[in-house]
Amino acid sequence: MKMRFFRNIACSAAIAAFFAVGLNAQDRNEVIAAYNEGAKAMQTDPKAAITSFEKVIELSDKVGETANDLKQKALQVLPQLYYKLAATAYNEKKPAAEIIAAAKTAGAMAEKYGSKTHGDNSRKILVNGYYKMATEFFTAEDYDKAMLTFDSVLTLNPDHIASIYNKALIYKNRDDADQFEQTIDQFLAKLDPAKDADKATQAKESALEYFRAAGSKANSANKLDEALALLNRAAKYGDDKTMFYFFADVYNKKNSFTEGAAYAQKGLDLETGDAEAKAMFYYQLAVAQAGKGETAAACESFKNALYGPFAEAAKAQRTNLKCQ
Repeated sequence: MKMRFFRNIACSAAIAAFFAVGLNAQDRNEVIAAYNEGAKAMQTDPKAAITSFEKVIELSDKVGETANDLKQKALQVLPQLYYKLAATAYNEKKPAAEIIAAAKTAGAMAEKYGSKTHGDNSRKILVNGYYKMATEFFTAEDYDKAMLTFDSVLTLNPDHIASIYNKALIYKNRDDADQFEQTIDQFLAKLDPAKDADKATQAKESALEYFRAAGSKANSANKLDEALALLNRAAKYGDDKTMFYFFADVYNKKNSFTEGAAYAQKGLDLETGDAEAKAMFYYQLAVAQAGKGETAAACESFKNALYGPFAEAAKAQRTNLKCQ
């Protein structure tokens, strides 16, 4: 009886093993079919390929070791496919929100499946997507959203100089002098002196013009100390003849005639135009000379200022000084 019992058990085990082998083979065939569908769709339909390869992973986990080779192949190809979707969205100039969403998904899948290369490349597309969105907000003059989105770019890539420069422009438009100066200085510090000379020149001109105009406005309001402070901030970004004229005017108003004469002469040295173009500098030079008691020199300088909008004032000054 015992022998018959054991023979029945052995027979049952053999039958079970047979069916198990048959089921495993059948299940592996399903994995192969899913893998082949993915491979076929890779070039023409990445989304369909992703669906198929994710099915490969799901089925492989159920089948076990016999499908591990197909699972590993699917794991290798999935990050590439998600990245391809993000790259296609960017290259086809899809809406910024769509590019951002695709890049985020690609980055998450690269991390999930352990592909650093595709993670790094997806991050680059994400940066481009945010930058595209930020510039659209900027163009629409929605500066609050533009600022937030440029900050998103800089969180991902702190050296994204275009975003730094555009943030500086937003501060300039808001007339936030301190933040503008800080941000334009940050931009200039990140430039390559050899490769980015044109960008540096453009940024410096923008900053100089901004602070020069602010200094002129303060001068017109007779806020002379404030005007000097603003003009000194302008001077940090280069030499400029008009800025030197305002320096001379402010210093002359403050009775600092030595400084007034020096800046008037600096302006003259940069002015290459005709006599009328030089008149403004000669006028400030003459005021400084008169203030220092250099009457003969002042008379000659006022004579050189008898052009354009300075003609009447220069003539009156010559009369007061009893110039010959």
